[in-house]
Amino acid sequence: MPRTEASKNRWLIAVSAIAIHLSIGSVYAYSVYQNPLNDSVGWAIGDVTLAFTVAIFFLGLSAAFLGTFVDTYGPRLAGLVSAAVFGTGTLGAGFAVQIESLPLFIATYGVLGGIGLGIGYIAPISTLVEWFPDRRGLATGMAVMGFGAGALITSPVAEFLMQNVTSVAGTFYILGIGYIIFISAGASYMKKPPEEWYPAGMEEADLPDDDHPEGGDGGDLANLEATAALKTKRFYLLWLIVFINISAGIMLLAVAASMTQTLTAVSAATAATVVGVMGIFNGLGRIGWASASDYTGRTNMYTAFFAIQIVAFFLLPLTTNVVLFAILLCIIISCYGGGFACLPAYIGDLFGTKELGTIHGYTLTAWSMAGVAGPTLVASIVSATGSYTLSFYIVNVALIVGLVCTVVLRINIRNIQDSKQEQAAVSSSD
Repeated sequence: MPRTEASKNRWLIAVSAIAIHLSIGSVYAYSVYQNPLNDSVGWAIGDVTLAFTVAIFFLGLSAAFLGTFVDTYGPRLAGLVSAAVFGTGTLGAGFAVQIESLPLFIATYGVLGGIGLGIGYIAPISTLVEWFPDRRGLATGMAVMGFGAGALITSPVAEFLMQNVTSVAGTFYILGIGYIIFISAGASYMKKPPEEWYPAGMEEADLPDDDHPEGGDGGDLANLEATAALKTKRFYLLWLIVFINISAGIMLLAVAASMTQTLTAVSAATAATVVGVMGIFNGLGRIGWASASDYTGRTNMYTAFFAIQIVAFFLLPLTTNVVLFAILLCIIISCYGGGFACLPAYIGDLFGTKELGTIHGYTLTAWSMAGVAGPTLVASIVSATGSYTLSFYIVNVALIVGLVCTVVLRINIRNIQDSKQEQAAVSSSD
């Protein structure tokens, strides 16, 4: 079958995806607004934090329900919808601050912004997987790294605006307009590759499909619709793996600064530096681990994530040296970021690309649940015991469960591959 030429450059598609994810990844810079909001309108830190929790919850919820929209109408329209909804949510947050309405702030930044986050997060992913059949992990890693790195740009920009240019409300107005522009620009170039297209230098026989293995994990086990994927054991194993991996990382992100001060007796400034370095490793883990997964296979990579974190969480409560403590935190957070980046490629491996956006959305409900479970767990334990130690051990038990899930999933994959080989052998003999 002749190879179809594409009218788009796949590397510019990747750049467009990064532009979208850098914009919506600004949600990770949310803590920069907490004290200014408390000082300017008197909202309690806990009330302000609720808006962030709501945003993450609606991110997962909207990803689950709107993944079909992305698959049906394509990444360009989905991206433009994300620009409109996320931008409007940010602008609305500015208006809510201006009139000092906390419920409106939660509704705009949390609900509207969260919905825009969900659409914007998944819109480029399935497209990138199709443009990079030879490097799925690298492609999705680049985009998701953009989400992780969004805070590195938004945090200093927002801080500068609030300190030197305008009010907190004005900062939301400026950023909201900026998000609409950048997300729209990225979405405008997004397009799925044409039928029968594959990268130059790659043979059709090398494409991942039901019969051609890829990435060391046995290739695409099937090319399923989302409803069929939900009927498989491997979907729920993958969901649980993602939930546990995110819960462990997001628990640390929620309390990293205070925990570092408590366990290593360093200053607030030093703890803040540790948090900043964690952000860098969050981004590096997304591109590094995801790129490596193209060679090691995604099942092997998730197995490594859990094995590494089990050791790290065991050592954390025993570590009082701030350098060693920071190293352990950065290792864990790199696995947290890597888990996000490897996920879309892994979904492609396990279920194919027919409705990858929809399946990815369903899987991201694990993010919604983990975004509530992880921070709630550590806050409850610290409140009850005055210590972080018990939370480390509880998370470690969960990580062991996650490791077992990767083993069970590996066996499930192998059984399916063996069954397909037997069927192929019978068909060839006939």
